[in-house]
Amino acid sequence: MDPDYNPSYRSLINNKWVSTVCSIWIQSTSGSAYTFGIYSQALKTSQGYDQSTLDTISVFKDLGANVGVLAGLLYSAVTSNRGRPTTRFGGGPWVVLLGGAVVVFLGYFFMWLSVAGILPRPPVLLMGFYMLLASNATTFFNTANVVTAVHNFPKYSGTVVGIMKGFLGLSGAILILVYQTVLNKKPTAFILLLALLPSVNSLVFMWFVRIMPTTEADENKYLGVLSSVAVLLAAYLMVVIILRNVITFPSSARVSTFVILILLLLSFLHVAIRAQKQKSNRILRSLLEENQIFGMVQSRPDPEAYQQLPGNADEEMNAINGSMIAEQGDNLNLLQSLCNINFWLLFLTSACGMGSGLATVNNISQIGLSLGYSSVQTSTLVSLWSIWNFGGRFGSGYVSDYFLHAKSWPRPLFMVINLVAMTIGHIMIASGFPGALYAGSVLVGIGYGSQWSLMPTIVAEIFGSEHMGAIFNTITIANPVGTYILSVRVVGYLYDREETGTDNTCFGTRCFGLSFLIMAGTTLFGSLVALGLYFRTRNFYKEVILRRLNHLIIDRE
Repeated sequence: MDPDYNPSYRSLINNKWVSTVCSIWIQSTSGSAYTFGIYSQALKTSQGYDQSTLDTISVFKDLGANVGVLAGLLYSAVTSNRGRPTTRFGGGPWVVLLGGAVVVFLGYFFMWLSVAGILPRPPVLLMGFYMLLASNATTFFNTANVVTAVHNFPKYSGTVVGIMKGFLGLSGAILILVYQTVLNKKPTAFILLLALLPSVNSLVFMWFVRIMPTTEADENKYLGVLSSVAVLLAAYLMVVIILRNVITFPSSARVSTFVILILLLLSFLHVAIRAQKQKSNRILRSLLEENQIFGMVQSRPDPEAYQQLPGNADEEMNAINGSMIAEQGDNLNLLQSLCNINFWLLFLTSACGMGSGLATVNNISQIGLSLGYSSVQTSTLVSLWSIWNFGGRFGSGYVSDYFLHAKSWPRPLFMVINLVAMTIGHIMIASGFPGALYAGSVLVGIGYGSQWSLMPTIVAEIFGSEHMGAIFNTITIANPVGTYILSVRVVGYLYDREETGTDNTCFGTRCFGLSFLIMAGTTLFGSLVALGLYFRTRNFYKEVILRRLNHLIIDRE
């Protein structure tokens, strides 16, 4: 029986399903870094910046949103015993979420004071620090929610990481929908909203985000329901984004779309309560059956409810493929991981995949302009990027989980597939054919999102989950590194070389054709690196990961 089981109303709130839903809600407002385009012009105008100075502030944003080593180390410091909090109030995920709430408030609040003219205009580096602080909160929220989800659902880690990462991708669209409903055409006030909404949201729900590493019989069923609601919400946002770019919404329509969004988010709680109620009913039925058979309530092993790992299973697994197990599957810390070749293979694939994906979205407006797309068409492409991003983050986690359990396919194989798809997408964009930008951006967006879902899950499986936060946040440094090289040194340089317009513009496929062929070569190289990771780990997945999943202890139902 679950040692934490308590057949009371409190048990319907204090469980890992409610924890997961609260993490989803926090993730839904965590992606403020994706909303820079809403208030960037207000920031530029109020501070008297030129475009290069604004781009410098944007670099601080990208660094803050992707360098999460501090958040990862903090998570490892406040949890122990395979992720359990050190004490009830002395540690746990809520500490990291609290840190994120403080950081996001301070960063955006001082930025708002400066833009609103309440404080004197700060130096550029100080404004960059505000932006770095605000965007770095994303790593705190993301680390706490993703790593906690992996601890709570070790058997379906790909699915829960996909859900958490997917909602981080959707959060930009959600925050913009809130802005359009409440503060339409008031970008300065939106900065204050970004200071308040994510921080208050985290402070309210962080107490429910807890590590409860139990494995239940119906996990896959209810994770599937959560996934279905997530897909429904993403589809709803996609329809709203398209309609908003085609027609002008009256105030009543804006309020209605916002209310529907809130109802969809609340429906996750209904799923969580149903899952916990069903678990409670199964436990009560089991207790009654035992009482009828033995005349008293007692706990005993049930071969249908338990799959207990034999006492010597750890030694047996460590005996398999000895040298491989010695360096993989244990709970390695950050320094040990840095000495492991698999870490650097993941770093390279992330630099190629994430770097080229972000370089694409950073320049998609200029690409559309150079190919003759209208401003409405390019703005729609920018808005829909969050949907393709969600599709990749969520879909790759769910699909890789399915094939890992059903077909024993190692998860790095899906990194290979996604990077090949991104290669095709970059080639399509480079071609400049009519409609190729739409199709290419879909492939690149899905592939980019997939990298964010697959990489943390692979880290947990290869290096262990105890220091997962610190390790995967270190690997995400590859994102700004790859983006800087590809966006600034390749795309920006080649565009500036070709520009001929009076306002520093360029028209035709020559503007970005060579750049995207180079990025296609980059992602193809990344797919070969990922293929190397696949060959290095395929026996490990077969002999250790699948064995571990099949022997997880299942709670008495």
